[in-house]
Amino acid sequence: MSVAVTRLDNGITVATHHMPHLESVALGLWVDAGARSETDKEHGISHLLEHMAFKGTRRRSALDIAEAIEAVGGDMNAETGVEQTTYYLRLLKDDIELGLDVLGDIICEPTLDREELATERHVILQEIGAAHDTPEEWAGDLFQEAAFPSQPIGRSILGTPDSIRALTPDDLRAFLRTHYGGAASMIVAVGNLDHDRLVELARQHLGRLPSQPVADVTPATYQGSARCDTRPLKEVQFLLGFAAPSLSDNAFATAHIYSAILGGGMASRLFQSLREQRGLCYSVNSFYWPFTDTGVFGIHMATSEDEIEEAVSVTLDELGKMTESVTPAELGRAKAQLRAGLLMTLESPVARAGQIARHISVHGRPLALEESLAIVDAVTADDLITLSQSMFATRPTLATVGPLRQSPDLDDIAGRINAFSAAA
Repeated sequence: MSVAVTRLDNGITVATHHMPHLESVALGLWVDAGARSETDKEHGISHLLEHMAFKGTRRRSALDIAEAIEAVGGDMNAETGVEQTTYYLRLLKDDIELGLDVLGDIICEPTLDREELATERHVILQEIGAAHDTPEEWAGDLFQEAAFPSQPIGRSILGTPDSIRALTPDDLRAFLRTHYGGAASMIVAVGNLDHDRLVELARQHLGRLPSQPVADVTPATYQGSARCDTRPLKEVQFLLGFAAPSLSDNAFATAHIYSAILGGGMASRLFQSLREQRGLCYSVNSFYWPFTDTGVFGIHMATSEDEIEEAVSVTLDELGKMTESVTPAELGRAKAQLRAGLLMTLESPVARAGQIARHISVHGRPLALEESLAIVDAVTADDLITLSQSMFATRPTLATVGPLRQSPDLDDIAGRINAFSAAA
């Protein structure tokens, strides 16, 4: 179950996990460039470049790229995040050379044609409109902006209509040269494959990437604020959050367990209090978004305007209780959820590849399963109480979208939350 790792001369890390019982391979390229890598002028360029990579290379048209992978029964896609962009494929084991060829082609030789850019720009403008028209998604964007105002990390991954319209092929090429170097790139493959052969194929098809170091990004500072958008909807989307540990923080696992206890499932405190006991909402959950140098913890619920005041009050009550005690049963249940997630990841090549990539990005190496499980097992109830107290000492973040004549007052919420930390 060990992971083999090799670094190419141009700095690319190649990692594999051999699963001989499979007939397929999950293969991906992770690049340390995302929304927070962008300047103000480049807002949305990471996502636009991800789209344009599939729009043609010096050797293949956009149709050629799609047909090459689908002709062998594979699939290919990509995803842009706050800190990374990922290009990934799922192929049968005998087609891995084709996969590396296509992957290297779209990364190293994209044409970034002006006419194709005009077409894809229109597609992304539609995507921006769709996100704005989806209350839950728009509330998430507002929440990120409110947590990290006036910072790249707080901006929408999609960009704005104005920023997307202003980007040119030369802008895309410059971003590609600056951020897609070997030291910023990682190839991870999981499935029925040979490590040495994959290393040679990676060298052949991605050895052309320059070896410049990872580009600097603007340090992030959690601030906390409010963003509220009043709309004539049936429900109010409500998000409340606080500063949380970063990816490399020792409290990383503690934050995941904390989220599981508070709002991670049907047995969680928020689900039981808000939905099962009082019927105040249909959906409620908590989440933890860690980044390399910061993090944010949040609660999301959808409820009616008539119920929002009581729902917020009950939520704050539950947050206060988290600073006082956590039962052995709750701690055991949350740890079981995390353990199961770690073990189930081993059954999905795609999920396992992503896990390996995250480990290498954060720790500089893949973690053994036993090591990951030990980190989870080491979390105590006192750790959870300490974490909740430290989070509640920060200014809250609030985002709402929906039919609110008057939004919840952030200062009132902050006063009540900070009192939990002060009283502990």
